[in-house]
Amino acid sequence: MTHLQEELFKLQDTVYRNFHSSLMPGVDKEAVIGVRTPVLRAFAKKFSKTEEAEQFMTELPHKYYEENNLHMMLIAQIKDYNKCISETEKFLPHIDNWATCDSPLPKCFDKNKEDILERAKKWIAADTTYVKRYGMGVMMRLFLDEDFKEEYIQLVAGVKSEEYYVNMMIAWYMATALAKQWDAAIPYIQEHRLSEWVHRKSIQKAVESYRITPEQKDYLKGLR
Repeated sequence: MTHLQEELFKLQDTVYRNFHSSLMPGVDKEAVIGVRTPVLRAFAKKFSKTEEAEQFMTELPHKYYEENNLHMMLIAQIKDYNKCISETEKFLPHIDNWATCDSPLPKCFDKNKEDILERAKKWIAADTTYVKRYGMGVMMRLFLDEDFKEEYIQLVAGVKSEEYYVNMMIAWYMATALAKQWDAAIPYIQEHRLSEWVHRKSIQKAVESYRITPEQKDYLKGLR
């Protein structure tokens, strides 16, 4: 066991481990240490200032789920965009679960949206489940507000996949688009442009959202 792994095991919460591992059916429970996110985040803040952190980021793939989450947290702390995106590209192929994939985006992405948009398009076109999901997550988080264009919805809605975690992200994206860009998103529901499962899941998630008005929810229920 590495020194880092020993330190992570000192932070272990077995009750949390049992609960959280049950939420990730595709991840071996033995690969989950059981460190709560706020605890891991505090550890990452201190760890990022050490020489060990630089070495750790070159040692891929990692053994434990928490190591992957730690890696994402370290990337998120990088302020220089070129270095940050380089480390992101190196790590994305090693993501093996939805929780790591959905980690908060680096803040420097906000100031480099032109480049991120092109990379997100590439990620969405990838064959790897979580690279594709990450790209769709970028589109949901960064391009549904002031930088939104109607064509962006098609980037996500046009994805055809048999992968559960890809389809779930499409539904999550569509529900968020309905909340933020109703006029552009609603035709995809009205005209059943999505697969049946994604269609129903998008409506379900939208109806559960506090950002959707009661009138919109009633209308969506009629489109199931």
